[in-house]
Amino acid sequence: MLDLASIQGAFDLLTSSASAWVFVIPGLLIGLFFGSMPGISITMAMAIFLPMTLYMDFLPAIIFLTAIYTGAGFGGSVPAVLMNIPGTSSAVATTFDGYPMARSGRHNEALGVALAASVTGCLASYLLLLFLIVPVSSVVLKMGPLEMSAVAIWGMLLLGSLSGNSLPRGLLAGVFGLLLGTVGMNTAGYVRGTMGVPWLLDGVPTIPAMMGLLAASQLIGLVNTKYLIEDEGSRKISFAKIIGGFRLSLSFPTIILRGSLIGVIIGAIPGVGSSISNLLSYSETKRNAPDGDSFGRGNPKGVAAAEAANSSSEGGAMATMLALGIPGGGATAILLAAFATHNIVGGPSFIANSKDIVYAIILSNFAQALLLLGVGLGFVYLAGYIVRVPMRFLIPSVLVVAVFGSYAIDGTISGPITLVVFAILGWAMVRYDYPVAATVVGLLLGSLVEGNLLRTWQISGGDPAYALERPGALLIFALMALSIGLTAWSARRRRRAAIPAAGSG
Repeated sequence: MLDLASIQGAFDLLTSSASAWVFVIPGLLIGLFFGSMPGISITMAMAIFLPMTLYMDFLPAIIFLTAIYTGAGFGGSVPAVLMNIPGTSSAVATTFDGYPMARSGRHNEALGVALAASVTGCLASYLLLLFLIVPVSSVVLKMGPLEMSAVAIWGMLLLGSLSGNSLPRGLLAGVFGLLLGTVGMNTAGYVRGTMGVPWLLDGVPTIPAMMGLLAASQLIGLVNTKYLIEDEGSRKISFAKIIGGFRLSLSFPTIILRGSLIGVIIGAIPGVGSSISNLLSYSETKRNAPDGDSFGRGNPKGVAAAEAANSSSEGGAMATMLALGIPGGGATAILLAAFATHNIVGGPSFIANSKDIVYAIILSNFAQALLLLGVGLGFVYLAGYIVRVPMRFLIPSVLVVAVFGSYAIDGTISGPITLVVFAILGWAMVRYDYPVAATVVGLLLGSLVEGNLLRTWQISGGDPAYALERPGALLIFALMALSIGLTAWSARRRRRAAIPAAGSG
């Protein structure tokens, strides 16, 4: 139930504090810029500007940081569409259809679809958060390692939808990524696959590896290409076409609503977040779409599904942070640090005693999403000029930015070395028709799957019957089985529909 008195108090706080709004647009621009820079994560952007908030009041400080969070959530889709580089790990699924759209000259439309889905997904997530913050927080509090393992395994099973034309190759690439994700020391103290390299003890650096697999490998394959888009007429930057893509995205309300629900629910689970939610939304959209076979070749529905879940997961992560004081990821951990610097502790007592501030934070995010619409339109219009840059300039420029970005993560040579190794590996996988995306998903989920399964084993004492005591996990496994069954049925239905069409042709 909504507390109308607290909402009125939130309005009063927001309208009486002009300083709360001064930093919103700068925050959005900072987030857009950092989110679109390969290797510069949302967490890094927020951490860089965290010291500034020490000199602000509490509410303006949190609004400024959440504006960076909101802007970076969409900013990652810009390089994902234009250069096949996910600016953040949560924009991986955006590359699947966004980049093929750009290569075919539909970059304006793809950017418009991504922006519309991101804005509407963000609005939907905070609308849901407004009503569901207390129920969602109580559900998340009951989730243990078995439930989180189930969600992660569900994410692994999405590899079937990312495997292109060959399911065995897709699964092999996914298992390879999973093994890469388990390199290093696990929570039980065992060291695997480090080959004596000290910086691999913490695992394979994810962001440099992801940039190498998805971006640098693609750029190597484009060395003999003059422009990112071959047709000169298609390289034009059209504000009208960006708006057209925006309108096109709004014609997929079911896709955006489903993606928003998935984003809020998965985003609220600590440690899982948007890296899985955008993949799950993409997979479910592909399964339900009558033109599912066109996904991966430039279908705007895939971009809308991925971006809606990506942006809405922000609301889910905020629910966990505000209601329980538990950070869902690095970005919300920075927000909790901002809370601490102002001598405020997030969690149930914060909601009970400061509902007006909680609602003020949520309502300010509605305004941020609406402002992102205007700021984002200008940003994507300027970013679209990348397609007009000759590849002889673009390839070395992007590689230099990627190398510096990979170095900036921890300030050691391990990032650039990882980038180079995985660029060569990614090029070889593309050359022999193995889906790079499946390896990326496995890499992202490897440590998550292993860590939670190990904790489940320790808690249960190795007794399989422990699963029967966890109805939440059983529900997730049931939904997983239902999803797999429906995916198989949908694929069989499309194959049967294709046979008469081929015969008539």
